[in-house]
Amino acid sequence: MRSICFALGLVLLACVTIVYAQQQQSGSQENPKETAAASPAAKSDAAPAGGAGVNPVKSTPEGLAAAKKLYGYDCAMCHGKDGDGKGDLASSMNLKLNDWRSGEGLKDVTDQEMFDIISKGKGKMTGEGDRMKPTDVWNMIHYVKSLSKKS
Repeated sequence: MRSICFALGLVLLACVTIVYAQQQQSGSQENPKETAAASPAAKSDAAPAGGAGVNPVKSTPEGLAAAKKLYGYDCAMCHGKDGDGKGDLASSMNLKLNDWRSGEGLKDVTDQEMFDIISKGKGKMTGEGDRMKPTDVWNMIHYVKSLSKKS
């Protein structure tokens, strides 16, 4: 019974997240002046200079703390609270996710590729898209990489 309630709670959380994302997207479409004004700034943070695939945002304690908080809300349910890839939702969906603690799970992934995955999603993972500012995504990349340094 407890696992059924937990699964239903996760489904409800996913539905609320999807509805919120759709409202944010439709809200930005209703006011094209806001979207046009926000676009250049978003693009400047979105792609690193020179296309090298390196994170353009400097890692700071504040940025890591903010990313850790977001990770706890949005990522840990699948990727595990410490990045082991064994979160409750991943287990219930029979997903095999990389263990980021050793660093092996991220060694062949550039920062830009991680940015794209977090922003756009991959496989069953939905992207953060409009819900996360580009700077927050770059800070999340620093945080995820820091998980391998803690073990």
